[in-house]
Amino acid sequence: MATILKVSDLTVSYPQGFKREKLALDGLDLEVNEGEIFGLLGPNGAGKTTFIKSIVGLIGFKKGTISIFGESALSLKAKAKVGYMPEIANYYWFMTPKEILKMFGSFCGMRGAGLNKEIDETLELVGISGEKDRLVKGFSKGMQSRLNLAQAILHDPDFLILDEPFSGLDPLGRIDVRNIISQMAKRGKTILLSSHELSEAELICNTVCVMKAGRALKFGPMEKLVAEKGGHSLENYFLKMIGGHDA
Repeated sequence: MATILKVSDLTVSYPQGFKREKLALDGLDLEVNEGEIFGLLGPNGAGKTTFIKSIVGLIGFKKGTISIFGESALSLKAKAKVGYMPEIANYYWFMTPKEILKMFGSFCGMRGAGLNKEIDETLELVGISGEKDRLVKGFSKGMQSRLNLAQAILHDPDFLILDEPFSGLDPLGRIDVRNIISQMAKRGKTILLSSHELSEAELICNTVCVMKAGRALKFGPMEKLVAEKGGHSLENYFLKMIGGHDA
């Protein structure tokens, strides 16, 4: 099985006061293989978003290497194959979803009738095709999340990176997004997602990495994690693993 993402000894720190630094990622090693739906789990401050931002080049790292499809993660060749959904995305309030996706499509070299077709199909897939000409300033948080997902998958990337894709969604919205992710996987896409929603991760991910304080506590198949938790709920097992208290 081909390795899509390979991270070795990744170390990231942030300035914290005078001549002080906070270590956000501490020598992290991780691999994501072709066809996986790989879940990053961990409490706030575990380093999940820092890890994702390092992969997509939004923050620099102190030490280590990141490769995507065997290329440097910072190379244009690698970036062209990646779709990224940030946890929070603030779009121009005076634009419509159709206009926003045209802008994002143009960044990827998409043009004309082909781009318009992809926009219509993508908005239909994420469930906001009826809102394509409505200004996004009137969108709910859930609708913004769907638009955020739409821009990530518009250019048909081979590797999807989704930061908290279930955030702000009601139960029906979570089901819809889960189904979209499953469809992407069936099309041969590899997916890396972070989530606080443990039940969602259990339903959709086939591989997981549990993080705490910038390190990987556990890494492997979801079925192995489920088997290990025994009679515990996933939430309680997760809390025990990271040193928290039972729910």
